Amino acid sequence: MATPDVLTIETPAGIVRATAGPRRTDAVVFELHGAMRGSVHVTGTQHPYYWDQFTAVRACLGPVDAFETTAPDEALPRLARGHSGYHGSLTRYPGDYGDLPDVSVYPLSTAAGNEPTPKAAATLTAVLRACADAVAHRDDLPLILDASRLRKTPGLLRFLSWAAAHANSETVRYAEESQAAARELKGAVTLWWTIARLFTAHPHPVLLPMLADDEGSLARLVNVLEWKAPYCFERAAEERARAEKFRAEVASLRTQQQRGRSRRRGAESYPGTKEKV
Repeated sequence: MATPDVLTIETPAGIVRATAGPRRTDAVVFELHGAMRGSVHVTGTQHPYYWDQFTAVRACLGPVDAFETTAPDEALPRLARGHSGYHGSLTRYPGDYGDLPDVSVYPLSTAAGNEPTPKAAATLTAVLRACADAVAHRDDLPLILDASRLRKTPGLLRFLSWAAAHANSETVRYAEESQAAARELKGAVTLWWTIARLFTAHPHPVLLPMLADDEGSLARLVNVLEWKAPYCFERAAEERARAEKFRAEVASLRTQQQRGRSRRRGAESYPGTKEKV
């Protein structure tokens, strides 16, 4: 399907026209006119939940990828009748159910860090969504996604390797805390019953606060430990699953990287890397 060169976008602030420039290997930049002026940068990116799958597009306010380069304030998009530039982005990715895509909006703000008005936020979101949709329907989307994967894979591998190691350490920490809490709970329960039997045989007001469920009491400690042991056990299982997921994504990205190198031999060199596109 051919992609129109100019998008006509209806927004709460009025009509915005976005003109797509030539593709920059893995990105398309739209120049804005009408109710907004400035530009929107759209590139391929990984699915927000599956970091080894490059199936999403991200639209950023400004001429560059806001996740990698900070655009100067004067280059940020503005409403035609406003003076504040705006930061923010929108990611469009396949939904888990049905054919409709899901969308997530990175917090929008003015260059000064203030929250935009509802009208401005709706306008910015509409423009970002239209630009992202347009790129998602381009015939050359596979090239955009492939080039984005090539560019971002080294950084993702470093991050995911760190994340897997961190999740491993958290797994160990929570497992140890769960075991310690279980041991401490056993001792605290034994002590509580010992004091309870002593109180039954020889009632004394000094013993009663230890048996009552008050702050700092033995009974309160038992309640806390009864919660802490299974909580830490569940967290250890969650961190273990996270580590396994990160390791699987690392393996997947490395496999795609190797396949990409074989497929790209003799193709156009991608700027800033030693690989081919």
